Amino acid sequence: MANRHLARSVVLQTLYEWDFRKLPQNAAAGLLSRNIREFAPDLTDSEFLRELLSHILGKQSDLDRIIGKAAPDWPLDKISTVDRNVLRLGLYELLFADKKEVPAKVAINEAIELAKTFGGENSGKFVNGVLGSVYKELGEPGKDAAPRKRKVDVPFEDMPIKKLVGAVVYAKEGKDIYLALVHDIFGHWTLSKGKLLENEEPSLGVVRKIKEEINADITVKEELGKNEYVASDPEAGKIRKQVHYFLGESAYTPLVLEKTGGLDDVRWFKMKDILELNFYEDILPLITKAVNILLKK
Repeated sequence: MANRHLARSVVLQTLYEWDFRKLPQNAAAGLLSRNIREFAPDLTDSEFLRELLSHILGKQSDLDRIIGKAAPDWPLDKISTVDRNVLRLGLYELLFADKKEVPAKVAINEAIELAKTFGGENSGKFVNGVLGSVYKELGEPGKDAAPRKRKVDVPFEDMPIKKLVGAVVYAKEGKDIYLALVHDIFGHWTLSKGKLLENEEPSLGVVRKIKEEINADITVKEELGKNEYVASDPEAGKIRKQVHYFLGESAYTPLVLEKTGGLDDVRWFKMKDILELNFYEDILPLITKAVNILLKK
């Protein structure tokens, strides 16, 4: 599929120029036509280029939010212009392209090759880390696998550890019990969580974090449990994320989402209405445990 690789290269060159010159989106099609004439006059699949460019630009805001979630330590404007647009292209194909035409591994490998060709010395590694992180988040494939089965660059026991705290937040209103859930850009309803500060007590840290993220003042009722999984960090590589979860009660007041880290919504749900929601597999046992506790109160 050398023809498709050349096509992606021309689309990337177009995105780079459009982004570098800060042009309006409607100028990109003209740039693409010029680049096809200059760099790929014999290309037989020009419609593929035009559709790919159009779709990437149409999804730009979504793609940029996903980059923000997958590379939280790298603000979008601090990522090089080449790497930023390789990520946009690769993420579009990974998340939105027809999987029969562009399997996930092809989307990732093509983006890595583009980064190596047009980017800096570490661009390939950076793009691989970001896309790998997003790929893992797609339904969390392999998240529950035993650590020894993971393909990692360093042994599991030697990976850096990032400690987080989260909570099943509930409120009582009349006879109903409500749960506060956040929605991420990958389409899942999940639990509010965040980084635990150094030397911070988890039961105190979760109160702080829930207030910061969804503006809920909670009282911690009990511990729900812990989970751990391996994630990709663009700088540190593979890291272990350890999350300590609690059950916390709040007043039934309006929730306000801090829209960072890939979250796009927060809502109260009646406890009886959560059965049909799309949850990550490792979150379900925590919610189930919390519901069982609340039903006994």
